[in-house]
Amino acid sequence: MIRRLMVANRGEIARRVFRTCRELGVETVAVFAGDDADAPHVAEADHAVRLHGDRPAETYLDGAAVVVAALRAGADAVHPGYGFLSENAAFARAVLDAGLTWVGPGPDAIAAMGAKIEAKRLMAGAGVPVLPSLTFPAAVSEAEEDARGLTYPVLVKASAGGGGRGMRVVRDPDELAGAVQAAGREALAAFGDGTVFAEPLLEHARHVEVQIVADRHGTVWTLGERECSIQRRHQKVVEETPSPGISERVRATLLDAAVRAATAIGYVGAGTVEFLVAGDTVAFLEMNTRLQVEHPVTECVYGVDLVRLQLEIAEGVRLPAAPPAPSGHAIEVRLYAEDPARDWRPQSGTLHLLEIPGVDARFGRPPLERGLRLDSGVESGSVIGVRYDPMLAKVIAWGPERAAVARRLAGALARARIHGLTTNRDLLVSVLRHDAFLAGDTDTGFLTRHDLTAPPPRVPLFALAAALAAAAANRAAAPVLGGLPSGWRNVPSQPQRVAFDGPAGRVEVAYRLTRDGLSAEGLPDVRLVSAAPDLVVLEVDGVQARFTVASHPGEVDVDAPQGSVRLVPLPRLPEPVARVAPGSLLAPMPGTVLRVEVAAGARVAAGQPILILEAMKMEHSVRAPATGVVSALNVAPGRQVEAGAVLAVIEEPA
Repeated sequence: MIRRLMVANRGEIARRVFRTCRELGVETVAVFAGDDADAPHVAEADHAVRLHGDRPAETYLDGAAVVVAALRAGADAVHPGYGFLSENAAFARAVLDAGLTWVGPGPDAIAAMGAKIEAKRLMAGAGVPVLPSLTFPAAVSEAEEDARGLTYPVLVKASAGGGGRGMRVVRDPDELAGAVQAAGREALAAFGDGTVFAEPLLEHARHVEVQIVADRHGTVWTLGERECSIQRRHQKVVEETPSPGISERVRATLLDAAVRAATAIGYVGAGTVEFLVAGDTVAFLEMNTRLQVEHPVTECVYGVDLVRLQLEIAEGVRLPAAPPAPSGHAIEVRLYAEDPARDWRPQSGTLHLLEIPGVDARFGRPPLERGLRLDSGVESGSVIGVRYDPMLAKVIAWGPERAAVARRLAGALARARIHGLTTNRDLLVSVLRHDAFLAGDTDTGFLTRHDLTAPPPRVPLFALAAALAAAAANRAAAPVLGGLPSGWRNVPSQPQRVAFDGPAGRVEVAYRLTRDGLSAEGLPDVRLVSAAPDLVVLEVDGVQARFTVASHPGEVDVDAPQGSVRLVPLPRLPEPVARVAPGSLLAPMPGTVLRVEVAAGARVAAGQPILILEAMKMEHSVRAPATGVVSALNVAPGRQVEAGAVLAVIEEPA
């Protein structure tokens, strides 16, 4: 039996595995890079070993170092989690060669599915429906030669991983070479393997996957299908089970194909077989030889603990002949630190508060009847860096009926308090409440086809609440002199003026508190009910609304039923602002310069790529804001830059 398990991963999946281990009485070992020293997964493990290095390639992707860490900690088993080394056959072999138990499929099965072009050939031979394979040699010039007869669009994909990394849509043959190179670099950074391939892009198809669990004795379970069609950048955002838009005939085809796939490679453990579905057409995409991010929806509907099953199968347990029957519906959303309005730009910084009503914010499993679950790798106070995926948490709801589950999940997200970082929370709420989603009309183009922009909150109202809360805090802290608070003003003709930097720029509120109550400039329909340092109740056009106010270093966050607003207080007497040269191109986020596309003195057109910045394992193109000449170029490949750093200066022609 497994006594001490090391999870060769970080964040949410490490915490998820540790939770099951605690229930089973298995000791746990965490590994961590230096920037994860204070991470929750490290604090929750019984033992922890630091991996020395800075970049993921030197830490979580260094299989030899991870095996050494397991041996040093006295572990007798290794769970790979997902991402990083989870689908690396060489790492699985190294774990077994070290005399440790590997919690996952055998190295041969991983290798068979890891080489995705060969995997498709193998699947076709097993009777699994597949898309035609488009094989590309390593040399881009040869790839271009082979691709002349392709029908576009095609999708360039990473051979060694998934999660949207190393993927590029190519609609024009002239874009192929650049897409292959960019996808290869991104795949190398994320998975340690830059191999890419291409396949036809089936637009407006559903992305549906089947959860399988297989033991060493020949039993293969299918635990239903998961709908994963709502995606951005080819990465899943909303997942659910069962799929709301497939027929029983298609479902039977999917389950049969998944069993054929698992049987063909002698699969053992938990895994996922992924398909594209267009009408009654089913096409194999790939097999993920690991646990998936979206596994909680299956656990909720089937009443199983997939991590526990993984551990028991690794110990040699025989599965019952038939899996448990499903019950109800479950939906999961991925909460990301990113800005959907700015091309999904990832965010970094301190997560001051993560509080979602109805779930345990410290990752505990809630009672089943409550129907809400939170799986998170971070907590309030966690620092979100630039080296890893920006996913903060997964929020899962389940219950007897799909529409009710969607409503419950949307309500929990809408009432959530998430301070310090811009997230995709409002977008997720819009998806869950959208008529097309509720009708089950989802496919991989959902986010591009529908306008999911939430109505902007009434920012001056939130700023007024922040100002009134600050005034209440000042009154509470001020000493009383002569029966009046110190600093009390008897100048009713002069309003209090407070300024903030808000979502759309500067916002200023001016108000008076008189014998007749609150008088706020520009807000004649607002009446003050009560004001405390953390809660302001306003009556707006006869309807009361509660504004919860929280002050954090450098910002004030205001939450209300109408939405949430982050404000930065501005000083009464602004300090001189350091100015940058006109035409300066600023870094949109912290990151590493991968490639510089132009030289100093070059003439560039508006929208032309100037450099490629890597942040959170994704590449981001920084483009010229206007036509002009590159008069200054301040960076080189490999350089780390902070947000706001001047990367280049482009002078527009006179």
